[in-house]
Amino acid sequence: MGGDFIVTLRVGYDWSRAMETDDVADTLNYARLYELVDREMAVPSSLLENVAGRIAKALETRYPDITSLDLWLTKVNPPIGADCRGACVELHLTSTNYV
Repeated sequence: MGGDFIVTLRVGYDWSRAMETDDVADTLNYARLYELVDREMAVPSSLLENVAGRIAKALETRYPDITSLDLWLTKVNPPIGADCRGACVELHLTSTNYV
């Protein structure tokens, strides 16, 4: 039904090389992460769970070196007949249970 959404990511990744080199090529590019999430958010879906799963799968495909992912997808002020700030799904995935 459209509306506003908040997507929060916490990505596990081996940051050690970037910490030494100070080179963006040695880390995840946050702009590319945003573009990937934005692309998945643009696909119409009925369920937050579906969108969250697609985002996780796209991240896994594009960045296979990710070791864990925490993803929160919140629909702000959802049409559920109650006054609430949002409805949220959470995914907590590690490399052993990634989508």
